Amino acid sequence: MLIARLIADPADLETRLDVASQELERRGMPIAAAAMLDFCGDVLQISLPEGDAGVLRAVFDTHFGPTDGLIAQDTIAVPHLFVSDMDSTMIGQECIDELADYAGLKDQIAAITERAMQGELHFEAALRERVGLLAGLEETAIERCLAERIEPSPGAATLVATLKSKGCHTVLVTGGFHHFADPVAERIGFERVVGNRLAVGEGALTGELAAAVVDSETKLDTLRAEAERLGQDAITMAAGDGANDIPMIDAADYGFAYRAKPKARAAANGWIDRGDLTAILKLLAIPESEWVRA
Repeated sequence: MLIARLIADPADLETRLDVASQELERRGMPIAAAAMLDFCGDVLQISLPEGDAGVLRAVFDTHFGPTDGLIAQDTIAVPHLFVSDMDSTMIGQECIDELADYAGLKDQIAAITERAMQGELHFEAALRERVGLLAGLEETAIERCLAERIEPSPGAATLVATLKSKGCHTVLVTGGFHHFADPVAERIGFERVVGNRLAVGEGALTGELAAAVVDSETKLDTLRAEAERLGQDAITMAAGDGANDIPMIDAADYGFAYRAKPKARAAANGWIDRGDLTAILKLLAIPESEWVRA
């Protein structure tokens, strides 16, 4: 059975559901039940005896416009593990792009970042190129950038705090840098951080990394290792926005693409295109009365 939950524009929702139902019927995927969740009133839950999740997603995109949603097999429950990307997911910025602005290189470095996130460039090579361009930038620019530029995405702290209150273990894993990720994780509430390390010498960036690169494989390995530690029945959830996040999004029970690049969105069975990160709590059917506001 496929279980889908959807948050969409309430205007003409019933009419649009009727049209979508007819299309699904023609495709051999009849809807068994559809109703708004009692305790999450703007969430529409749809059940189908069987069918293709990709087809269902395409029908949603066609008939409901920008939505937040999740498609899963059989049941949807609160996860035991949440592993998330940082840049443009838990925070609204790309740290290396903002840091580059202090060196007068934002446009140049941001162009490389965008291509890497679209999956057009090899991640490690693109990362080393961008870090190399920052050689000589004073280390104090990192603190200034954190204070002046970096903000959590709307709903990030409430999402993490609420999941933790339900017993979910939370991990921030990023192709960005510990200089940023450690304070961001503390601010939002993540329990563990995995990230890259900028090499610093004589008070300035050297243009090198201080350890092995955290890439898409590292993100996937982190998800798998944490899930194994929690036990074979652990329900996993991941969130990200770029090509580097695709393996962990694909491997998680609930893989969320947050305002994501097309390739990452296509790989996910959950997506946030309309609301903020608290939409994930709604899609997990956690009532607002149980949210931990942070």
